[in-house]
Amino acid sequence: MVMAGVLAGCGSDGDSGGDGGTLTAYVYGDDAVKIQEAAVKEFNKTSKVKVKLVPVPGTEYVNKLRSAMGSPSAPDIFYNWGGGSIKPYLDAGQLVDLTSAVKNDATLKNGFLPSIVEAGSLDGKIYGVPMRGMQPVMLFYNKTLFAENNVEVPKTWEDLQKAITTFKSKGITPFALGGSDKWPELMWMEYLLDRIGGPDVFRKIQNGDSSAWGDPAVLKAAQTVKQLVDDGAFGKNFNSVDYGNGGAPTLLNKGKAAMHLMGSWEYSTQLGKAPKFAKESLGWANFPTVAGGVGDPADVVGNPTNYWSINSRTKHKDAAIAFLKTMASKSYAQALVDNGDVPTTSNAASMLSGSPNPQFATDQYEMVQKAPSFTLSWDQALESQYATPLLTEISKLFAGKSTPEQFVAAMKAVK
Repeated sequence: MVMAGVLAGCGSDGDSGGDGGTLTAYVYGDDAVKIQEAAVKEFNKTSKVKVKLVPVPGTEYVNKLRSAMGSPSAPDIFYNWGGGSIKPYLDAGQLVDLTSAVKNDATLKNGFLPSIVEAGSLDGKIYGVPMRGMQPVMLFYNKTLFAENNVEVPKTWEDLQKAITTFKSKGITPFALGGSDKWPELMWMEYLLDRIGGPDVFRKIQNGDSSAWGDPAVLKAAQTVKQLVDDGAFGKNFNSVDYGNGGAPTLLNKGKAAMHLMGSWEYSTQLGKAPKFAKESLGWANFPTVAGGVGDPADVVGNPTNYWSINSRTKHKDAAIAFLKTMASKSYAQALVDNGDVPTTSNAASMLSGSPNPQFATDQYEMVQKAPSFTLSWDQALESQYATPLLTEISKLFAGKSTPEQFVAAMKAVK
C-alpha cells in the first residue's frame, strides 16, 4: 500500500497543466528532509513548474527508487549517493548529463567544492549536484559515560580494547550497532580495511578487480570484526537493533551504549531526538589506528555528500536544473548549517560559526579537508549486483553465521 501511494504521487513528468507542470522529486525521508521541504516551498513561490517532493523512508529508499525508475511513473529528480548507486541508471540511459550545465553556469561551477562534485561523477561526466552536507563516518561517544568511568577516547586499537573491557565490566554496551539494517556493520569493515591495508585495496575492488577481495588485509579486517563480536563489543542483541527507526542512536543517548560508529548525520539525528544530549554529552573522534596497518590515520570513509540527479525522461529539464541551482544558494547552505550539517558549498567555511555546534562543524569540515583519502561507502561505490550480496555477507559475518575465510571466499565468487 505504501508503495502504491508513493507511485501514485509520481508520474507527473508530462504534467503540463495550467500551472506549468510538475517535477516529482524522490528524497530520502529522514530527520534532515525538512531542509529539502523548505527549499521546495521557496522554489515553488517563483517557478511556474512546481516541484513535488516525495520523501521515502530510508530503509525502503533504494528498492522503491529502483522500482519507480523502471515504471511509467518515474521521478524527474532523485536523491542518490553518486558512484555505483547511479551507474545502472546511466547504463539504462536514464540520467541527464549535467557536465555542460555545470561548466557553463557560474552558480553551479563555482558553488561547490570541486572534489565533492567529482565524487558524484562517472566516467569524467557530472550527473549529480550536491544537496546535503559532508558525511564522513565518525566515532561518536557519550562524554558523560567516558567521564564517569575514567575512560580515554580511543586513538589506537589498544585504547579501544581497554574501553571495551571497562564498559563491559560496568554493564554498558561498548558500541551501539543497528545490525538489523546491515549497512551500519559495513562501516566497521570499511574503516578496518582502510586502516589495515590502505585505500588502494578497496579501490581495486571498486574498479572491477574481484580478486582484490583476496588481499590479506580483507581477511585481517574480517578477523578483527569477528574478534570484536566475540569480545561482546556490540552486546548480544545488535542483530535486532535498527538504525532507521532510532534504535541505535537511542542506546547512545540513554547511556546504554558508550560509543557509536556512524556517519556525521548522527549529530543531526541526535539533535532531533535528544537535543540536550546532543548539545551537552555527544562527543566525536576519528577512527583509531590499527597496529601494523599501513592506512593513513587521517583517512575517512563515508559519503562525500548526497546528490540530486535528473531523469532524462523529464519534460521539464530546464526547470529541474533551475531547482538544482538553488542548492548552491547561501540560504540553503545556512539551513544545512542550522541543522548541524556541513555544506559542500564553496562558502561553507564562513558559516560554520553559526552552526548549532560550531566545534563539531569545524572538526568535521577539517577532517574532510585534511583526509588524504575519502572512500565512498562500499554499498554506494559498488553496483547493486555486488552491493546486495556484500551486505548479506557482512551481516552473516557479524551474526557468526560465516567465518572470515568464508566471507572472503563468498565475495571473491560474486560476479
